[in-house]
Amino acid sequence: MPQADPGLFGPASVTWQLHGDPMMWIAGVRALWLQALHPRAVRGVMQNSDFREDAWGRLLRTANFVGTTTYGTTEAAERAGAAVRGIHRRLSATDPGTGERYPVDDPGLLLWVHCAEIDSYLHVVRRSGIRLSDAQADAYCAEHRQSARLVGLDPAGVPGTSGQLAAYFEKVRPHLALTPEARGVDAFLRRPPVPLPAVPARALVWGRAASLAYAALPPWAHQLYGRPAPPPAVVTRRLRAAGAALRLIPAGVRWQLPPKHILRAVARLGPGTRPSVYNLHRRAAILDGPGEARGIDGGGGGGWRTPG
Repeated sequence: MPQADPGLFGPASVTWQLHGDPMMWIAGVRALWLQALHPRAVRGVMQNSDFREDAWGRLLRTANFVGTTTYGTTEAAERAGAAVRGIHRRLSATDPGTGERYPVDDPGLLLWVHCAEIDSYLHVVRRSGIRLSDAQADAYCAEHRQSARLVGLDPAGVPGTSGQLAAYFEKVRPHLALTPEARGVDAFLRRPPVPLPAVPARALVWGRAASLAYAALPPWAHQLYGRPAPPPAVVTRRLRAAGAALRLIPAGVRWQLPPKHILRAVARLGPGTRPSVYNLHRRAAILDGPGEARGIDGGGGGGWRTPG
């Protein structure tokens, strides 16, 4: 009997274990706030879709892309990447200051979206209590050269370590700004429109989650948005409390939510492949010894994969 296809990453990867964590949703929203600070990237989104009308669909499509590329077969992952590349290939945006027309699949813009997501995923899960070693964080960055390839980037030009990711943000920061488009994303994420009966739920559920995602942004992003950064120790306590609470929800319950990528992957590969952050804890302890596996308080993401 042929061996089942583990997909692009497989159960031995950091990605496989990490992407099953519920704090990835908080990280995805952080990525949206971060991505909006790149003027050309955010214009590519806003000029090719009605973000305010389809923000939830965009978030779900991005989650589906991440789930498919992480837990789907190799064929499914490649198909998802081809679909994203096809959409990007047809779209362009205009710089209102110069009138320049530029493609949405410009490698610099794709790289910004990619790095904002990877930084957000790593930052939030580590800071929320997952004891990920530095070697595992580097492995995660290296693994996601695969996801970068899927959206049309040359893997050789994509940061493959945490240090390279930090250097990338230092290089790109002078090009970031709070544009009118970024203000629109910020306003939406803080207070998305919902039907009147859902307003209390928005404040109770979304308001807390979005506030936490925003708080987890790096200090320079808070400065660009024009609001003071909360004390790092307070944010870390809130992230750890949220992580502890969400991880109390049994995985079998969380994984029942559509589109059930993890359940299908485990059915394909066997029960021993169930993702768990505790697998990462054990491996870090074995590889690095006591005290090396840790969370972090500093840092550079939902996210934007398809403008349409």
